[in-house]
Amino acid sequence: MKNNYKELIEQTYNFPQEGFDLQKDRLHFNGIDLKKILDNYRTPLRISYLPKIREQIQKARNLFYQAFKKYDYAGSYEYCYCTKCCHFSYVIKTALKESVSLETSSSYDIDLILKLYEHGALSKDATILHNGIKTEEYLEKIRLLQNLDFERTVIILDSVQELERINNQKLEKPIKIGLRLSIDEEPQAAYYTSRLGINKQELLKLVKDKIQTNEFLELHMIHFFVDSGINDNLYYWGEFKKALQLYIQIKQLVPSLQALNIGGGFPIRNSLGFEYDYEYVVDEIVRNIKEACVQACVSEPDIYTEFGKYTVGESGAVIFSVIEQKQQNGTELWYIIDNSLMNTIPDSWSINEKFILLPINKWENDYKRIHIGGISCDNSDYYNSEQLNQQILLPTFDDKGGEDPLYIGFFHTGAYQEAISGYGGIKHCLIPSPRQIVVDKDEHGNLIDYLYCDEQSVSNMLSILGYDD
Repeated sequence: MKNNYKELIEQTYNFPQEGFDLQKDRLHFNGIDLKKILDNYRTPLRISYLPKIREQIQKARNLFYQAFKKYDYAGSYEYCYCTKCCHFSYVIKTALKESVSLETSSSYDIDLILKLYEHGALSKDATILHNGIKTEEYLEKIRLLQNLDFERTVIILDSVQELERINNQKLEKPIKIGLRLSIDEEPQAAYYTSRLGINKQELLKLVKDKIQTNEFLELHMIHFFVDSGINDNLYYWGEFKKALQLYIQIKQLVPSLQALNIGGGFPIRNSLGFEYDYEYVVDEIVRNIKEACVQACVSEPDIYTEFGKYTVGESGAVIFSVIEQKQQNGTELWYIIDNSLMNTIPDSWSINEKFILLPINKWENDYKRIHIGGISCDNSDYYNSEQLNQQILLPTFDDKGGEDPLYIGFFHTGAYQEAISGYGGIKHCLIPSPRQIVVDKDEHGNLIDYLYCDEQSVSNMLSILGYDD
């Protein structure tokens, strides 16, 4: 095998592949010449590629529509975007152009909904699902939406107490509610049953005693959510079938019930060797629901999915320069980057999330096993394992010869990272948030880019900390 990085990748993976291509020793991401972008904006740099969001929505919809046609499925399909995955206006407005529904998680989400309406991006007939723990403030803002004639809102009850708080509001007209089923966690989890949702026994009693007899409550949806997502394994299918049987039981009690929400999204590609049969999984979901409903002589439900990470994850990237090499012993070579991994991709150290890691340039160079270190003083600010034999291999380079630095990119970072790291706030070691650009396509299909936010300034940080003059 030739001892250069390009040959390593081509002989290890099916490369080039969707979203990644090499042209003249320079990596392209979804058609973006990343080196050209870096020449304009420098590093560290966050990139959001909006067309990928639209592609993901269209792909999932097409898979469900194909399965509906195959099984003569009578219900409808509703694609919901979870705002918590990425709250940026350009992300949500892009998703809304594909006529998605929205899922909220907290009271401030309602203010976001109202802003989208003011901007003309959202209409009052949009379907909005309200998940999360319902504080008094959250419930008050949901009622505000309903009083403003947002009539397709569904409050997903997470506990019996939430229903009591709703009833205390003295309802004047019927509202739509959903019931979230608590699930048993995976065997390796720290606890057996999720704190979220209502257990089966309580839920059935709630339906019989408090919902069936209340003319102001329209039970619309049964919701279940698996934290690890929709995976083709025994655990997921077991929880899925339990939720499906519960839906059928309650449908027989409350005919108005018409929706099954299979929350918990599709996985996204976290390595070049990622494999997942989306078509097969969707086919199995639809087939199982259809067969169970036919057997029980109930109508098929409308199927809702809540796709957050799947919607926006693969649209994001963050790129760094390697500013220094440090050979700390005979076997450990460190590449030090120009920002902090803890600040920019916090999932990499907080939950050991893996991302696709590739160099932007120097693919013709030899490669070595390396560790990546951030510039903070924290021991945890590093990244040293990847899908390639649990080690990181990157091109070698001369950092003393005056040539371009090695640029490296973490890809498919578009979900959660900005929110968890506290975008625009105080960062560890006062290392600033990187500049952020948005890349889209114009009406002719040409790529366009613009600076969304420059690198965080020292005055901004000091102002937050109370050091204004």
